[in-house]
Amino acid sequence: MSTAAHQATYPVELQAQVEDYLSSLAFTDEPSITGLVEAMRYSLLAGGKRIRPVLALATGKAVGCDTRELLPLAGALEMVHTYSLIHDDLPAMDDDDLRRGQPTCHVAHGEDVAILAGDGLFAEALRLLLCDQAEAPGRVLAAALELVTAAGTEGMVGGQYVDVSAPDDLEPEALRRLHELKTGRLIGASVGCALLLAGETGSATIALRRFAAELGVLFQIVDDILDVTGDEAELGKPRGSDERHGKRTYVSMFGLDEARRLAGESHAKSRAALAEAGGHTQELERISDYILTRQT
Repeated sequence: MSTAAHQATYPVELQAQVEDYLSSLAFTDEPSITGLVEAMRYSLLAGGKRIRPVLALATGKAVGCDTRELLPLAGALEMVHTYSLIHDDLPAMDDDDLRRGQPTCHVAHGEDVAILAGDGLFAEALRLLLCDQAEAPGRVLAAALELVTAAGTEGMVGGQYVDVSAPDDLEPEALRRLHELKTGRLIGASVGCALLLAGETGSATIALRRFAAELGVLFQIVDDILDVTGDEAELGKPRGSDERHGKRTYVSMFGLDEARRLAGESHAKSRAALAEAGGHTQELERISDYILTRQT
């Protein structure tokens, strides 16, 4: 796919809604906290495709919601994701100096402030969802529970622990499980929380959640491929980070050609799930296509 076609696939109109909303978030007007807020916004507004919040808006659109009504959820998802990136980049974790083409938060603001910026973003994400998401309280609480579960020990943080403690001889099933937790659960929550807020309980939700699960696998396989083949200027960070840290990836375990085949298989499964779900899933289809062909 050409670069132009590749970029056109992505629902940039939903991405623009997310960007505008994130830019409007101020967190606090307390003068003594200005430096912390600057660090939080530094990482939060650093760009990227905003895949998780865009997924939430696209899911809402698929089931007939006004996407503007889901912006607090979208913002909360991106804030949780950004917090995880800030902490991933720290010297004690991946020790990366660049993220999205600019110095990482701890390089720009200091390690102590970066840790607090990540903590602050996680807490503010929950406050945003609980205070600003205008749905029935039961629906908002259900979405908040799914989000924190996806972020915690049964999701992202648990997967991060498995990642840093995994043995060198990790089996394929364990590798998939690692990434189901570390990457897949928050991607799944992006779809699941939108369904909960919309009050969707029909059979289509099963297919949409299966789509989200397969999309998480697809995202990670492609991410592993790009760590080997991607252009550093487009990636916005040094290539080969996984190899430098001795991490097991889909490429190191299966080889580049097989990893590409597995990506195609996951993409096909995600599209099949959308076909089963029915409804207005065009934006979700475009996201799946984009992830398969992405270059950054």
